[in-house]
Amino acid sequence: MADRPVPIVEKRLLDVKLGELVTWIGGRDATPNGIFAALRRGHDRYYNKYINVKKGGIGGIAMLLVGYVAISYLWEYDHIKHDRWRKYH
Repeated sequence: MADRPVPIVEKRLLDVKLGELVTWIGGRDATPNGIFAALRRGHDRYYNKYINVKKGGIGGIAMLLVGYVAISYLWEYDHIKHDRWRKYH
C-alpha cells in the first residue's frame, strides 16, 4: 500500500515534476476563498516555523525585513534608475 501512486493534484509543489506542473496548477482552487485559504496556510506555516518557536532567533523577522526591503526596491527601481543619470551642477 505504501507504493500506491499519489494523484498529481494532491502532491506538494516541491514533489511535482516539471511536466506535471500545468496539471497541478489546473487542479488548484482559483476561487477567492481558495486563494485566501492558500495564503492563510502559507502564513500559518511561516508563523509556526519561524515565529512561534520555543527557542527563537532573529531568522524569521530578518527574512521578513529583507523581503520588505527587496519589494520596496523593486517598486522604486524606476525612480532610482532615473536618479543615476541626473546631473547636479
